[in-house]
Amino acid sequence: MRVLTDFEGAWQFEREITHADGTVARARGMAQFTPDNDGLAYRETGEIDVNGQVLTFERAYQWQADLSVHFDDGRYFHAVPPNGGQATHFCDPDTYVVTYDFADWPAWAAKWAVSGPKKDYVMRTRYSPVSA
Repeated sequence: MRVLTDFEGAWQFEREITHADGTVARARGMAQFTPDNDGLAYRETGEIDVNGQVLTFERAYQWQADLSVHFDDGRYFHAVPPNGGQATHFCDPDTYVVTYDFADWPAWAAKWAVSGPKKDYVMRTRYSPVSA
């Protein structure tokens, strides 16, 4: 069973995004969980290769003690199941279903299946701890 402090620290990740049309994008980067107020601030940075064009990206969330995840502006996103499993986020008109896998802890994975009128892809991210 995972608790918030399990995630604290630096993680490297590899990500693959497979669109319904067969297009695949690959990304890699670093994710950092740092103490912030009553939870952890999550910030990831990386590079993604989209059809041979390499772009940089970053994203930020706030994780709370109950493993709820909030967007950077405070809006609720979803809750991470402590034992792994699924959570759903509906962002009209799209549906985001995530499956967390902690079976190989401290390595872990998140698989997002995203569907909607203009979105249809699966995003797989594998996280590994960065050794001190």
